[in-house]
Amino acid sequence: MHFKDPDITEARKLEPYFSMRANRTCDSGMLDTYLWAGYYNTKICLWEDRAVLVLMSNKAEYFAAMPYCAEDDLKDAFCAFQDYFNKVLHKPFKIYLADEEAIKALGLLENPRYFVREEADFRDYLYDGEKMRTLSGGKYHKKKNQVSQFNRTYPDRWEYRTLTPADMDTITDFLNTWYNTKEEDTEEEAFTLQSERNGVALILKHCAEIPFKCGGIFVDGKLEALSIGSYNPREKMACIAVEKANTEMPGIYQAINQQFLIHEFPDAVIVNREDDMGLPGLRHAKESYHPIDYARKYMVLQKDFAGAEKEMVDVYEAEIPHSDESANGQTTSQQTRSGNRP
Repeated sequence: MHFKDPDITEARKLEPYFSMRANRTCDSGMLDTYLWAGYYNTKICLWEDRAVLVLMSNKAEYFAAMPYCAEDDLKDAFCAFQDYFNKVLHKPFKIYLADEEAIKALGLLENPRYFVREEADFRDYLYDGEKMRTLSGGKYHKKKNQVSQFNRTYPDRWEYRTLTPADMDTITDFLNTWYNTKEEDTEEEAFTLQSERNGVALILKHCAEIPFKCGGIFVDGKLEALSIGSYNPREKMACIAVEKANTEMPGIYQAINQQFLIHEFPDAVIVNREDDMGLPGLRHAKESYHPIDYARKYMVLQKDFAGAEKEMVDVYEAEIPHSDESANGQTTSQQTRSGNRP
């Protein structure tokens, strides 16, 4: 196996592997792999033209994503990746954010060789696509009112636009303003925020190679809200990776949420808005949209290899700050395992 930095020129070739088997997590699309490549020191290998293997590291810790491949190839790819960990890295095989479908297909919960634990703080929120686009029904009355408030405040002054490479300067100016307003409390938060900033810049620069959608709301001709997402055709699922807006405009987050889905993912049956990172404010914001289900994720650790007892802790899960929230559900902490923002 030869692992290398994610190559932008290979993105279109690798993209189909991510949705070859059932998987409702946000990682069933390749967007987050490129978006957070710098943060996780991501390396990629195309194994035997059958599977995409993703290797990540945090200081001395190595961990993997569940192999991206057809279900018929999953067991072989899993075993081959495990051999790489054991024989090359001299580490027990360790996976973060393993999707529930793969866990069941491989029978890992019943296999005594593996320690398997659900990572509850990193489960993705799944929503009814049509409900998110229409905001119909009593459950969404408050959200519809917030969108109406935005319309009343800015009547005939706003419009939604699909964003293209021609809008690059406009997008860059908006993101620079958004990031510059953020205050990080710790060095880790600053690193995470900068990693996201670099990742967003990378995918926007290479939008012709990396498949995703981008849209924004303009108020008085100025970009004030932005959303980026991708589509999993197998699951008919839109995955929202980035969502940012001017927090001084009440209702604009609800508006971009709805408009982005209406214009870019009109046929999405499911909407995946990623996890809440265990943060109460973000959890409240995501629960307020009434999820229909969750895409559960798991940590998997090979127990029968030297050093396994030292790998039992998920370092990212252990570092989750469970405080810091504001009235609109935005979190001040930037610790993350995925690209989404509230």
